[in-house]
Amino acid sequence: MPFRSAWNTAVVTADLLADLEARGLVHDTTDRAALAARLADGPITLYHGIDPTADSLHTGNLIGLLVLRRFQEAGHRPLALAGGATGMVGDPSGRSQERNLLDEATLNANVAAIKGQITRVLDAGDAEVELVDNRDWTAPLTLLDFLRDVGKHATVNTMLARESVKIRMDGEEGISFTEFSYMLLQANDYRELLDTHGCELQVGGSDQWGNILAGVDLIRRSRQRSVHALSWPLITAPDGTKLGKTTGARIWLDAARTSPYQFFQHWMQTEDSQVAEFLAKFTFRPMAEVGALATAHAEAPEKREAQRALARDVTGIVHGAEAARGAEEASVVLFGGSIEAITPGGLEALLGEMPVQELPRTELEGLDIVDALHAAGLVASKGEGRRLVAQGGANVNGERAGEGRTLGAADLVHGRSVVLRKGKRDYAALTCR
Repeated sequence: MPFRSAWNTAVVTADLLADLEARGLVHDTTDRAALAARLADGPITLYHGIDPTADSLHTGNLIGLLVLRRFQEAGHRPLALAGGATGMVGDPSGRSQERNLLDEATLNANVAAIKGQITRVLDAGDAEVELVDNRDWTAPLTLLDFLRDVGKHATVNTMLARESVKIRMDGEEGISFTEFSYMLLQANDYRELLDTHGCELQVGGSDQWGNILAGVDLIRRSRQRSVHALSWPLITAPDGTKLGKTTGARIWLDAARTSPYQFFQHWMQTEDSQVAEFLAKFTFRPMAEVGALATAHAEAPEKREAQRALARDVTGIVHGAEAARGAEEASVVLFGGSIEAITPGGLEALLGEMPVQELPRTELEGLDIVDALHAAGLVASKGEGRRLVAQGGANVNGERAGEGRTLGAADLVHGRSVVLRKGKRDYAALTCR
C-alpha cells in the first residue's frame, strides 16, 4: 500500500471525515469543526496506542489499526504506539478487575510480536509510518519529574469523574493507585508525541475517551496548545460483549494462534444482523458497494455473499491475499466442495486443518482404501474401515471410495497429498515427501 504523497484537501479531507461517519466510526470528537479545519491545512500526525498484554493482537485491536490506515491512505502520518510502559500498569477502562501485571521479559516478547502484526496491517515498511514504544520516554522518567511535570497539571476531581474510574470505584474491588495513574501516563504519551513528532490527534475506542481527554487537557495546561481527539464506538459481539481476548471472541491476528482458515471462518460466521456493519468498519470497500452487498444479502441471505466478501477482505488485510485465497479454497473443500481446483496455497491451508500422516511414496502405491483410512487415523481398526467403506462413508479427494479402491501417485494432489474423509466432516491426509 503506497503512501499517498499528493495532498488534495478538497477531496481527501472531506471524504475522510464523511467516510468515517458513514461507516459508524465516529463516536466522539473534541471539536469536529476544528478537526476538519486542521485537516484542511495539510497532513496531520495522529496516533493510536495498544498495550501489549498478550503476544498477539486480536480482532478487538484491529479496528484501531484500520482507522490509522484510513488516515494513512488519505495522506496523513500515523504513529502506532506499543504501550510497553502502560502495559506494565494496566488500563482500568472497560474492566471490572485489575489486570495481572506482566514481568519485563514477557512484556518484551509481547511488544516484539505485536509490532510485527501492526507492521503487516499498516504496511509500516514505508518510511512514512513509525512504530513507537512509550517505554522509551517513560522508563527514564523519575517519580519527582512525573509528579512535577504531569501530576501538577491534573486535578483529582477531573480524574474521578472519568467513567472508567467511576465504574471501578463503584465495584467491589475498587481501583488501585497503579491503575488510577494510567490515564496520566497515557496523557504524557500524547504530550511527548506532540513534542517529538508534532502529533496533534489521538484516536481510540470510546472506552478510552477519558484517557484521551486527559492528554488533550494536559497539553492545553502545560503547552498552551489545542490538540484533537476522535473515538469510535466499541465493536461488540452479538451478545453485546466487547470483542477482545478476555471478553468476547478469542480470535487472534497471529496465524500460530488462529490460522488463516479459522480467521476466515470467523468472519464467514458473522451474524446477518452485523454483516453490513462489519463490512463498513473492517473493510476498505466503498460505502456504495457495502450498501449493494447488504441489499443483495437481504434478498438472499443463504448465499452468504456479504460474509464471504467480509472474510476475504479482512483475512487479506491481516494475513495477505495469498493466505486469504488459500483459506477460502480450504473452506470450500472442508464444506463438501471439490478439491480439483485447489491451488498449492489452498492445499497448505487445508492440510493445516486436519491430521496429516507421512508415508513413503512406495507405500502409497497400491494401498487399499481400508489400510489408508487406518494409516491416516480415521478408523481405529481395519474392521471399522471395511464397514465404513461398505456403507459408502469413505471418500478420497472428495469422491466416494468403494470396496477394493486403491491409492496411487495419480491421487496425490499437487503431487503431494491424498485427502481422506470419513462421513461428512472428519478429515485426514496422507502426505508423501
